[in-house]
Amino acid sequence: MDYRQLGRSGLRVPALSFGTGTFGGKGPLFGAWGTTDAQEARRLIDLCLEAGANLFDTADVYSGGASEEVLGEAIRGRRGEVLISTKTGLPMGDGPADWGVSRSRLIGAVEASLKRLGTDHVDLLQLHALDAHTPVEELLATLDNLVAQGKVRHVGVSNYPGWQLMKALAVADRHGWPRFVAHQVYYSLIGRAYEHDLMPLGADQGVGALVWSPLGWGRLTGRIGRGRPVPEGSRLHDTEQFAPPVGEDHLHRVIDAIEAVAEEIGRTVPQVAINWLLRRPTVASVIIGARNETQLRDNLGAVGWTLTAEQVARLDAASDVLPPYPHTPYRQQEGFARLNPPLA
Repeated sequence: MDYRQLGRSGLRVPALSFGTGTFGGKGPLFGAWGTTDAQEARRLIDLCLEAGANLFDTADVYSGGASEEVLGEAIRGRRGEVLISTKTGLPMGDGPADWGVSRSRLIGAVEASLKRLGTDHVDLLQLHALDAHTPVEELLATLDNLVAQGKVRHVGVSNYPGWQLMKALAVADRHGWPRFVAHQVYYSLIGRAYEHDLMPLGADQGVGALVWSPLGWGRLTGRIGRGRPVPEGSRLHDTEQFAPPVGEDHLHRVIDAIEAVAEEIGRTVPQVAINWLLRRPTVASVIIGARNETQLRDNLGAVGWTLTAEQVARLDAASDVLPPYPHTPYRQQEGFARLNPPLA
C-alpha cells in the first residue's frame, strides 16, 4: 500500500481507505447501503489492515450513530493500528441544537462520537457540510480547543464551496488556528467537477482530497453499461435520488472506455476507475466501500499496478466535459489557456 501525506500535514494516510457507511444499516438511505454488524465489520477491517488500508472513515449521521458504534466495537483492542476519521454537522434530529457546527453543537457532537467509537480521540474530524449560520471564527476557535485538548488530531471539511474553504484557511492563518488539511469530495470518472475550482485550491493551499463514491454512486461497478440497465436488487433503485446526476450518454461513453481498458489489462471496471483517481493531483486517499469480502478484495486490487499514459489519456478524453463559466474560455481559447496551464 502506498502512503501519502494528507495535504499540508504530517499525517500519512493510505492510498485506499475504507468507508463505513454500510456499518449499522439503519434508515432508508443507509439501510439500502448495507447492514454490516460488528462481527462482519471485524472481518472487513482485518482484510483492510492486511492490505495496509488503515484509515476508516465514518460520520455521526451514518445510521444515526450506528456506524460509529459498529466501527468502535470492531476495532476494540487495536485502536493503535488504525486511523479514524469522522464527520459531523448534518442534522441528527429536528431540534435546534441537533445540526450545524456552533460551539455547543460541535463540542457535544465530538464527545458523542468519541463515546460511540470507544476512543479518546479521532485522527481526523471533518465538517460534513457548510453551516452558513455559524461564524467561521467561532468554528475555528472551537476546533482549536478540541485539538489542544487532544480529542482531535487534524481537521478537514467535506462538500465545501471553494470560497468558504479559502475564507476559513485565511482566518485560520490570521489567528494561528488549525488549518483544514483535508477535503472529502465527490470525484469519479463520471463526476469531474472537483477539478474546476477545488483541485487548484487544494494544490495551492495544501488541502488533500479524500474521495468519496469513486465508483460514481455504484454506476461504475461493471454491472451497468450499454444494454445493461440497473439490475434488479441493486441499491440504486432505492438511492438514486440522492446520487450526483449524470447523463446516460455520458455514462455509457465513460463505461465503454473503462471496459476497453479493463479488458486489455485483465482488471475489473472498479479497479480501473479507482486506479485512475489515484493518479490525479491532490488526491491523498480514495475511500472504498464494500458490503462483503468479494467487493472489498476487488477494490483493494486497484493498487500495486498503474495505467499507462495512453490508457489514462483515453479515459480522460471519454470522461471530459466542458467546464462551466468562468472556466470555459481557459479551456477553449489559446490566450486564456496559456495563462493557466493544467495541474497535470
